[in-house]
Amino acid sequence: MTVASRRVVLIDPVTETRNVFAQRLRAHGYVVDDAADAVAGAEMSLADPPSAIVCDLWMPGVSGVQLCRLLSAEPGTEDVPIILRSEVDDPRSRFWSRHAGARALVMKGRMGELVRALDDVLEEEEESTPFFFRMSGGAHDIRDRIAENLDRALFASVVAAEVRSLAGSSALDRMFDSLSQLLTQLVDYRWVALTTTAPVYFAIHAHRRQAEAAEREAAKALAIAPETSRMVRIHDDDARDVDAAARTLVYDLTLGGSRLGRIAFGVPAGPSRIDKIAPLVAQELPAVVRLVLLVEESQRLATTDGLTGLMNRRAFVANLRREMDRAMRTGTATSVLLLDLDHFKAINDTHGHGAGDAVLVAVAQTLQRVSRTYDLVGRWGGEEFVIALPGTDEERALIVAERMRDAIEKLVVTNARGTPMPLSASIGAAELSPGPVGESLDSLVDRADRAMYSAKVGGRNRVCRAEKIQSATPVSFAANDAA
Repeated sequence: MTVASRRVVLIDPVTETRNVFAQRLRAHGYVVDDAADAVAGAEMSLADPPSAIVCDLWMPGVSGVQLCRLLSAEPGTEDVPIILRSEVDDPRSRFWSRHAGARALVMKGRMGELVRALDDVLEEEEESTPFFFRMSGGAHDIRDRIAENLDRALFASVVAAEVRSLAGSSALDRMFDSLSQLLTQLVDYRWVALTTTAPVYFAIHAHRRQAEAAEREAAKALAIAPETSRMVRIHDDDARDVDAAARTLVYDLTLGGSRLGRIAFGVPAGPSRIDKIAPLVAQELPAVVRLVLLVEESQRLATTDGLTGLMNRRAFVANLRREMDRAMRTGTATSVLLLDLDHFKAINDTHGHGAGDAVLVAVAQTLQRVSRTYDLVGRWGGEEFVIALPGTDEERALIVAERMRDAIEKLVVTNARGTPMPLSASIGAAELSPGPVGESLDSLVDRADRAMYSAKVGGRNRVCRAEKIQSATPVSFAANDAA
């Protein structure tokens, strides 16, 4: 390395110490330009970028950390190695040195260690003299640049914190809704879309007038099929109302070496800050997605029957209670069906519990298929299922129940030998009784249970309506061994 390529800018606020260090560095063959403060050193470095910079970690006015961030953000000095000096070798000093981008941290007074660090960093540089930008500007300009750099760092940290805060969402659709609200405050886009690998979600935010076209663009960019994904669609006026994206940005969401999904932006024509914001969002989002999906899965396990995939009894009761409150408040009808599979014990005894499980799964799927999207379907326990029918009076509930009974009777489920097992169900229907006080959930389900028992006693494979609440009294009946 030539003498000219061993030029060092030395910054030290103490004149005596600075002169001693400069003299010793020159004795080791370095060309030294010294400065009494970080601003003067920055001016010197930007005007004629050196081979390396040596300065204190903490200095009055502008610190070594701020100087590192300023020079790393300037094209002419972004590759100039900086060695920081510190009074103490403690975790705090090492933390700030590392995050400032310094190439080494050397304790003050250790001249040999400083020279070795300089030799090491300069040996990593190319032998040829690199092309440098020469930057003009005085002390005021340097301080403005430092302030701008700190503003950018603060902005980035705020954005990162806002993205990380989305981890408190209880479901991915809510998280994505909050993410889109955050992004529309920061950047313009035609659409933003998020996919996850397990489970497979496809979430998109677009302008309501561009919804279909934007979804096609996003699906192509992310190589995903909407029809095989859990869709989350947010359409409003916050996204840009433009006919096509000028370009697309796609980022993998990776955590611990595993890809959790991808995020993509359809960017409209014109200047945009999205090239700076999008990578930051993509960097912070994987941990958020992972946490939200874990919470979502834990909630699903806590509220879902493991065999059939329906709501379990606890979740159904909570949802039915909310529906009853709504019905009482609005004066609308709500009905409940309680369904019991006939002769289910005989199926288990004759064909085995595997066949019984297959029947339960098939019946659950059938009930979901014949129900409306807003009906509530749950497994009450054993071979019993329960269905809540919002906005449905008793007469219409009986029609729905008959449709379910008929579908189960026509259901074909085979045993291990491929032989179809005959299936039927007894169903009781009860409508929520109106009144100034309102009927309790226990009373409503009890009346449906009594009606279902009447269907059993009446010969099974039928639907019975519940008695009115005025004549209903709780009953207890023993389980029929042929139920």
